[in-house]
Amino acid sequence: MTSRERVLAHLEGRPVDHLPLMPITMMFACNLSGARYRDYCTDYQVLVEGQIRASEQFCFDYVNTMSDPAREAADCGATVEFFDQQPVAIIEEQALLADKSKLASLKIPDPLGGGRMHNGIKALALFKERVGKEKIIEGWVEGPIAEAADLRGINTVMMDFFDDPAFVRDLFAFVVEMELRFAREQVKAGADIIGIGDAAASLISSQLYTEFVWPYQKKLVDGIHALGSKVRLHICGNTRRLLDGMGRLGCEIVDLDSLAPLSEARKQMGPNQVLLGNLNPVSVLRNGDTAGVTAAVAECHQQAGPRFIVGAGFEVPRDTPAENLRALCEYAHTHNP
Repeated sequence: MTSRERVLAHLEGRPVDHLPLMPITMMFACNLSGARYRDYCTDYQVLVEGQIRASEQFCFDYVNTMSDPAREAADCGATVEFFDQQPVAIIEEQALLADKSKLASLKIPDPLGGGRMHNGIKALALFKERVGKEKIIEGWVEGPIAEAADLRGINTVMMDFFDDPAFVRDLFAFVVEMELRFAREQVKAGADIIGIGDAAASLISSQLYTEFVWPYQKKLVDGIHALGSKVRLHICGNTRRLLDGMGRLGCEIVDLDSLAPLSEARKQMGPNQVLLGNLNPVSVLRNGDTAGVTAAVAECHQQAGPRFIVGAGFEVPRDTPAENLRALCEYAHTHNP
């Protein structure tokens, strides 16, 4: 059974030979290629090389195009800063939509226009050429509130919920339209799954999430499904109060941070939702030992039940000991759902 066959079968509820393995690696993968992280973020060939090396060395079932959350914002014209060995930073003090009236004239960038989104699409095409028959290929978009925060500023958009809710909805609508255009080109280039990262959602109340964010996440998920792709949702942080809504979005995979217990997600989302995570990537995977990693992922499996994919609570840290990551991988390779 190839990695691609394994993941697709598992998502469809068919038997597999062992648990799928889909941990997020970005800086860790970059380190394997010996490149600067600046280049991993800006040169699709460097990203592809790092991802394939990580996937082959640790027998991951997929490759992905994640590098940082600034792709779409940068193409919109936001001020971003690049660093040699750190992720791209969005300069909130110079937020593109500090003047919210600019939203009315803001144009959705062409995903094939030569910018950072285009770089990600080129990575997908190269993945398709090199590993498309063997591995699942995953693209990525930002979710409504995450991208809104990138364009408006995280602190400002939090105030907008109360000061100008109509503007928030207009901004979310802009984001969803932009991300669906981006997703469409990613699917055309070869993406099997589109990941949605909506980190800022964990910072708001369940009431604000239900009233403002969830409807636009749902439009984004449904739109990606209409393109023929599957969806993986990841919201960083403590999402315990959001779990019911996350489960109702219809994503094929809900990827949980270590702060959101799998047992609670299973209870609220029901038996059929595929869950991924949520082993602590720092205290257990980076700072622990192999026995601790094995015990922790076994507990994750026990809480999640058979509809489970092995992964950490978020990105595998760049300096994670290889033997610890191999312990995580070995659990997946030696256990069936």
